[in-house]
Amino acid sequence: MTIRRAFADLPVGQIHYAECGDPQAAAVLLLHQTPRSWDEYRDVLPLLGRHFRAIAMDTVGFGDSFKPPIGQDSMECWAQTAIDLADALGIARLSLVGHHTGAAIAIEMAAACPDRIEAAVLSAAPLVDADFRARHAGPVRIDNALHLGDGSHLGELWRQRQPWYPAGDIDLLDRFMVDALKAGARAVEGHAVVARYVMEARLPLIRCPVLVIAPTADPHAYPSARRLADAIAGSRYVEIEGAMVPLPDQMPERFAELVTDFLLDAGRFC
Repeated sequence: MTIRRAFADLPVGQIHYAECGDPQAAAVLLLHQTPRSWDEYRDVLPLLGRHFRAIAMDTVGFGDSFKPPIGQDSMECWAQTAIDLADALGIARLSLVGHHTGAAIAIEMAAACPDRIEAAVLSAAPLVDADFRARHAGPVRIDNALHLGDGSHLGELWRQRQPWYPAGDIDLLDRFMVDALKAGARAVEGHAVVARYVMEARLPLIRCPVLVIAPTADPHAYPSARRLADAIAGSRYVEIEGAMVPLPDQMPERFAELVTDFLLDAGRFC
């Protein structure tokens, strides 16, 4: 199935996105983790495109989307830009799929625009509460490699991520590196934005059907996944054994199957 790529002119600047499927089908917006891009869903898009108009956007500041000055990022801004993209594409109501940072963006969208969101899949979502914010109040350690003239920071960035990726899967790490280099300093800032988000005030505002996906081999998200699901009224919870930080591109078929089954089921009651 063909992946179509384009740019949309939004108030914040040009936003890059990729899509698959019938433009008249129910819309699903996919939101990536920091510091990835739409490429995180490269193998998922054609699978979802069999049933939906599947759209994967580059969050503002990442991938090929417009990069505002560092310091202008917030979860609210990222969520509003995603809503602006839906408006530009003529989409009144849509479902959301978010992974890591993308799941936090999906939470903010569902809380801020409950009349627009049909359903949400939260994959490896962080639970950003007061304890999380306190633990991440210092300098960001993830994806933070001091840039050096000899290029050794590239190896350091690779080594930081390698333990969270399947052993020997160089392709997945290559794809991460491309996105991280495009993001530049925003690779670190993106994690700081998540750590500043007051998520616990937004979770009770979610009204749409929600599926929480918990990758069991993701040390960042798995320990709090059940508590996150419990904080969202009526949410469903599923674990994927052996799934790691790059779940959507590590297990695209399993990921797409869970998303498709949930959204088709949720659609019957919307």
